[in-house]
Amino acid sequence: MNKNNCNPVLLVHGIYNTSAKFNTMTTYLTNLGWSVHRLSLKPNNGDGHLEHLAQQVHDYIHNNFDPKQPIDLIGFSMGGLVTRYYLQRLGGVEKVQRYINISAPNNGTITAYALPNPGIKQMRPNSQFLQDLNKDLETTLTKIDVTVIWTPFDLMIFPASSSKIDIGEEIKLPVLIHEQMVTNQKLLKTISHTLSKPLKINKISAKL
Repeated sequence: MNKNNCNPVLLVHGIYNTSAKFNTMTTYLTNLGWSVHRLSLKPNNGDGHLEHLAQQVHDYIHNNFDPKQPIDLIGFSMGGLVTRYYLQRLGGVEKVQRYINISAPNNGTITAYALPNPGIKQMRPNSQFLQDLNKDLETTLTKIDVTVIWTPFDLMIFPASSSKIDIGEEIKLPVLIHEQMVTNQKLLKTISHTLSKPLKINKISAKL
């Protein structure tokens, strides 16, 4: 693969993780020719609101990419909600061409009732944060190529089907553990295939 034909890729991790969560994926994609970027969100334990983490994503993109350079974006778990906020509320759909949402609590997770941290509470089913993001999917995320990847065996996102959204392409993989959704070989092949496909939605240029 000629890396000059690929968009740079930004990876955004989940709760309690850092950018190191993507070591395997970074190596895999880099070896195939992609320029891979990642950042560590702070705080990563749910003490911060997801909107503030999304601003960190916005700032990283603003500071590290030319305004005319389109990128592809991958969000895992909590990072799936953080990246959605960036896309839907901070103008990210004007910068991103392909978006991959992996095992994110797009419709909330029962496990978020276990702790009272502000960011974790935002991941509860029917939270105000999720209601806001889900009310205009058709008018925001449909502007870019969206792929949602989830596993029916997920115990962190419960019910697992909460990861599904009604737009884009849905891919269900039989991965047994939530945390393996960024290292599983079938998942990695799916990611590279998705990032290689021609755009369904033609975006000639992007500005942040």
